[in-house]
Amino acid sequence: MLNNFNAEGVQLQAKLFRGFGDPARLNILQALRNGPLTVTEIVAATGMSQPNTSNHLGCLRDCGLVSTEQRGRNVTYRLSDDRVVDLLALAESLLADIAKGVYECVNYNAR
Repeated sequence: MLNNFNAEGVQLQAKLFRGFGDPARLNILQALRNGPLTVTEIVAATGMSQPNTSNHLGCLRDCGLVSTEQRGRNVTYRLSDDRVVDLLALAESLLADIAKGVYECVNYNAR
C-alpha cells in the first residue's frame, strides 16, 4: 500500500501525464519541439482549428508545460522546460521497442 506522500506523488504524476495523454495537446507539444511558434504557426503545423489550438494551449500553459512571450501583437509559445523534449524523445524510443503491445492494448482504446 502506498503511503500518503507516494499517493500524492502518483496523483501529481498522473495529472502531468494527462497533458501528454490528449492527442491534440501532444500534437502541439510535438510542434513546439523545434522552437517557439505563434498560434497561427501551431495551427498550420497541426492542422487543428484556431479555437481548439488556443483552448489546448491554455491548458498546457496552466499546467506549466508551455510558456508564452508577447512579441508585438503576437503571443509566442514555447516548451517551458527542455526536459519536455527529452520526455517526448524517450516516449518515441520506448515505442520503438514496445509499439506492438501498445497498439494491441485493449485497455486504453482511443476515443
